[in-house]
Amino acid sequence: MSMAIPGPVSRTYFSQRLRLNFVDWGNTEAPPLLLIHGGLDHCRNWDWVAERLRSDWHIIAPDLRGHGDSAWSPDGNYSVAAHLYDLSQLIDQQKLEPVTIISHSFGAHLSLRYAGIFPDKVKKLIAIEGVFPPRAQIAEEMKTDVAERLRNWIANERKMAGRQPRRYQMIEDAFRRMRDENKRLTAVQARHLTQHGMHQNEDGTFSWKFDNYVRNRAPHDVTGEELEELWRNITCPTLHVYGTDSWMEDPQSGGRMGLFQNAQLAKFDGAGHWVHHDQLDAFITTVQEFLQEQ
Repeated sequence: MSMAIPGPVSRTYFSQRLRLNFVDWGNTEAPPLLLIHGGLDHCRNWDWVAERLRSDWHIIAPDLRGHGDSAWSPDGNYSVAAHLYDLSQLIDQQKLEPVTIISHSFGAHLSLRYAGIFPDKVKKLIAIEGVFPPRAQIAEEMKTDVAERLRNWIANERKMAGRQPRRYQMIEDAFRRMRDENKRLTAVQARHLTQHGMHQNEDGTFSWKFDNYVRNRAPHDVTGEELEELWRNITCPTLHVYGTDSWMEDPQSGGRMGLFQNAQLAKFDGAGHWVHHDQLDAFITTVQEFLQEQ
């Protein structure tokens, strides 16, 4: 993709002894805007959004631990609590508060929790498909006793230990894999996401940058009731974004929209889970209108 002005600069911060990466798009005199990616993704998936918004905002986009160019957790700790600590460290260290956040999927889920924990530190929040899991899923999981849940987690951790990162002989093979997984992506989008989402191994093959351990959910987390309590704590204006063709349940149909004090819901036709990729122009227009509201 072409840039009229230089692209982002990679920078480092530390959290729980991990060296974590973020990209800074400059314009430091402007108000801060944090872009948080989802699971198995990386910060450069926001490049099209950042390019559109960078003239009005100081944009920072982090790689979550175990993703992109951030370090992998040596003990495989990818709990929501660990991610929340990382996010808090970034916001505090870079002095971003009160910060505006645009986030996607797991990153949106994370930012919604953060805004419920620190409501005074978030000015506005746009969450793309971040209200999950569905209540029915939580209820089903709670039918399993704690011992079984822990046994399942241990078994899955052992599977991750024996799972080697997939190796591709050529980056073109990974590019085709990317397009097969999300057929809505254009060739330009898929190539950009692939190039920034892979590293080259010592033997010349290519692998995705994310740590396989991020796939295994931590065995302990807040309860469904506690999660909804955090959502009730959010005081900033919040925009929930959903694609009408997505597999995700939106907070309106899931009966959770009323949990948020000051929230709107925007649905985008012709979009799946990655609304900001599938309907970029419409998404940017909606985002700018929301951010300009007083």
